[in-house]
Amino acid sequence: MTAVNPQTWEHTLLSLAYETRHSLAVSSSTPTYDASTLDRAYAYCESVTATYSKSFHLATRLLPASNRRAVRALYAFCRASDNIVDCTPHRAPALLAAWCKKALAAHTCSNHPIIIAWTDTRLRYQIPQHYVAQFIDGVARDLRQARYTTFDDLAAYAYGVASTVGLMSMHIIGYSDSDAVLYAIKLGVALQLTNILRDVSEDWRRGRLYLPLEELAAYGLAEADVEAGQVDDRWRAFMHFQIARNRDLYAEALPGIAFLDREGRLAVAAAAELYRAILNDIEAHDYDVFSRRAYVNTWNKLRRVPGIWWRTRRSARQQANYETL
Repeated sequence: MTAVNPQTWEHTLLSLAYETRHSLAVSSSTPTYDASTLDRAYAYCESVTATYSKSFHLATRLLPASNRRAVRALYAFCRASDNIVDCTPHRAPALLAAWCKKALAAHTCSNHPIIIAWTDTRLRYQIPQHYVAQFIDGVARDLRQARYTTFDDLAAYAYGVASTVGLMSMHIIGYSDSDAVLYAIKLGVALQLTNILRDVSEDWRRGRLYLPLEELAAYGLAEADVEAGQVDDRWRAFMHFQIARNRDLYAEALPGIAFLDREGRLAVAAAAELYRAILNDIEAHDYDVFSRRAYVNTWNKLRRVPGIWWRTRRSARQQANYETL
């Protein structure tokens, strides 16, 4: 297996990812919390994950216990960061700056359970500080930008709020080759694009429109059409194009799972494929993302897991065969 050839926007995002090589070194120390404090903090992060993302909570059950609680601490940290922007926009710049300072501190006296678990995870798994800073900057972008003209612009946003999360997750799960970086970037963009297609109506109510304006115009659509929430032939054609590209991104990203450490592959594959299934639900309801929120129910999630397991095993065997050539 070789890395996929990057497109123009991917070259830009790769350069952002590789900036970590020149960023500040990560402290090798670990915070000195007692075991009971850490257990309570990680339990809190698990409850946050279960509340906000049932799909991610299900997928991370497939990780070893230590990795599972670390990835859920990462999720809780990201969710709390996002909530600062969404729930307290008038105070968000100051709150986010203070949150970022705590999130990057080598030692913290914070009693916030998410910061306690996150600091332990970040230092224990040597997560590069630059990825953390890029994520916070990506979240903060919602405070200063609410429209994106081109897909390249949108991909840069998706890198900040999603690809960085995948890159941080790689350090928790473990990986064998730097080629994994490009695949993680692609998967992050794919996951965020699914979010965007699912949440068009919710984002519009918050004053945000993530759909590339040039692409809307190419299908004869404008912001007024999004506001009206009408599903017509123009909207169907536009969404068909968006979903097809989204699926292509998943198809290009998923082979990179073979670069992850063996025990983490199934969980990442499950998270990606369960999210990708949201696209099927959007299609099944005639591309109506205005009157309902697309989702995959619990039974449909569970019934997909055996197939995901089989495809992950097959991909790993193909990778092993390639490496022996």
